[in-house]
Amino acid sequence: MRRFAADRARRAVVASLRGAASSRSAAPSPLAPAPRHPAPPVGAAAMAAALARTMSTAAAGTPPVSLNTINPKVLKCEYAVRGEIVTHAQNLQQELQKNPDSLPFDEILYCNIGNPQSLGQQPVTYFREVLSLCDHPGLLDKSETHALYSSDAIERAWQILEKIPGRATGAYSHSQGIKGLRDEIAAGIAARDGFHASGDNIFLTDGASPAVHMMMQLLIGSEKDGILCPIPQYPLYSASIALHGGSLVPYFLDEETGWGLEIDELKKQLEEARSKGITVRALVVINPGNPTGQVLAEENQNKIVEFCKNEGLVLLADEVYQENIYVEDKQFHSFKKIARSLGYTDDDLPLVSFQSVSKGYYGECGKRGGYMEITGFSPEVREQIYKLASVNLCSNVSGQILASLVMNPPKAGDESFESFMVERDGILSSLARRAKALEEAFNSLEGITCNKAEGAMYLFPRLHLSQKAIGAAQAAGTAPDAYYAKRLLEATGIVIVPGSGFGQVPGTWHFRCTILPQEDKIPAIISRFKEFHEKFMDEFRD
Repeated sequence: MRRFAADRARRAVVASLRGAASSRSAAPSPLAPAPRHPAPPVGAAAMAAALARTMSTAAAGTPPVSLNTINPKVLKCEYAVRGEIVTHAQNLQQELQKNPDSLPFDEILYCNIGNPQSLGQQPVTYFREVLSLCDHPGLLDKSETHALYSSDAIERAWQILEKIPGRATGAYSHSQGIKGLRDEIAAGIAARDGFHASGDNIFLTDGASPAVHMMMQLLIGSEKDGILCPIPQYPLYSASIALHGGSLVPYFLDEETGWGLEIDELKKQLEEARSKGITVRALVVINPGNPTGQVLAEENQNKIVEFCKNEGLVLLADEVYQENIYVEDKQFHSFKKIARSLGYTDDDLPLVSFQSVSKGYYGECGKRGGYMEITGFSPEVREQIYKLASVNLCSNVSGQILASLVMNPPKAGDESFESFMVERDGILSSLARRAKALEEAFNSLEGITCNKAEGAMYLFPRLHLSQKAIGAAQAAGTAPDAYYAKRLLEATGIVIVPGSGFGQVPGTWHFRCTILPQEDKIPAIISRFKEFHEKFMDEFRD
C-alpha cells in the first residue's frame, strides 16, 4: 500500500512539473508582462525536491480532502433553514431522549422549516389512496379494495397507470416526466389561469428546488452573471447562485408597506449591477412570499412583467405557496396568467413557474414532487434544458403522480369531492387561524413588530434589540438575531431561523417562524415564547 502511494505521488509530481515546464515554454500572451527573470530549467534536483515534499506531506497524514481543497463555491454556500440553530436543536433533542429531565422543556418544537407533516398535519386521503393503488397495482384486482377505497380513487389510479409505460412506478420515466402526467398538469394550469398550457413545457422535478438549480445552471456562466433576488429571500436562491458561481443582485422588499415590491427599487439595483459590469440575467419573485408572507397585488404583478419585458430579463416565478392565501382581499394570480392577460406570448417573455407538492394544503415534503413550466425559450435553449434534466435521468415517479393529483384534485360530483374539500378547507382555515394568533402574539410583545401573514407558511417579525443585547451577541461572535434564536431554543425548545439567514436591511434584525405547529399547541408556544422574550428584554435593558 505504501509503495502504491509513493508511486502515485511520484507520478503526480512528474506530471505537474512537466506541465509547469510546458507552460514556461509556451508562447507568452501579448497582454502578459515579460518575466523579470527567466525561469530556471526543470532538472533532476528540482524534481527530487518536489517529490520529497510531496512524500513528506503524504507521510504526515494530510487528508486528501480538506476545507482548503474542496470547491470554494461550496464553502460560500449557506442554507440557514437547516443551519447552526437546527443542528444545536437536534443535539438537544438527543439529550432529551437520553435524559428527559435535563432541560427546561420536554420537547423540541421545530418552527424553522415548512415541513407540515413533521408537525402533525395529516396527508390528504384521496391523494394517498391513489398513490398507494398506483404503487401496488395488484390491489386493483382484489374485491375487498372497493370496500376500502373510494370509487373515484380507484378509477383515477387505473387512468394514471394506463399513462405509465408497463404500469411500472419503479421504472425510470422520460426525463421531463411521464407524458400523460405532464398533460394532466398542463390541463390543471389551463383551468387555473384560463389560458392554454402544454405538457411539453412541463419539467417534473423532485420538488421545486432541483428546478431552481437547473435554471441557475442554465443562466449562470460566471460571477459576471447576476440574478435579481428579493431580500429577505428563501436561502435556496442565494445558495444556488453561490454554487453555480454567479452574483446575487439584491432588491429590498419594503417592510413598512407590508413587504412591498417596488419597481423603482428593481430599477435602482439593476442599474447599479450593470454599472459594475454584471449582466443581470433574471428576476426571482416569490409569491406568496417566503419568508415574508405577503401576496402580490395584480397591479404590482403587471408592473413586474412589464419590467422584465423591457429589461430583457427571464422571470423566475416561485409560486409554490399558491394555495396558501389567508386574507379575503387578496388572491393568487400566476405570472403566466398576468403575462397572457397583458397580451404577451412566448415570443415576448421567457418565464419559468415553479410549483411543489411540499406546500399548499398537501404538505407532501417527503414525496419530493414538483415541476417547472417553461415558456418563451427557443427550441435550441429548450434542448439544453432537456439535457440538464437528462443528467438526473428523471424525477421520482411517486412525486410525479402527486404533482398531477395536486393540479387535478377531485371535482364536484366525484365520490371523494366532499370529503376532500372538508380536509382541504380544514387545513387552510386552521393555518389562517394559527397565522393570526401568532401575529397578534408577536405584536403584543415589547420590542417586536410583525406584518400580517397574507399567505405562505411563515411570519417574519422584526426584533428591536437594545445596544446591550447587540453587544452581547458581538461578544459571542454571532449576529444579534442568531444570538436571540439560540437563547430562545435553549430556554424553550422552540426552533426559529435568524433573519440574517434570509438577508435583511443592514441594521435590522428579524426571525422566521412557521405557522405549522398543530393548532392545539399554538397557545403553549405563545406562552413559552412570551415568558422567554420578557425575561430577555429585562436582562438586556440599556
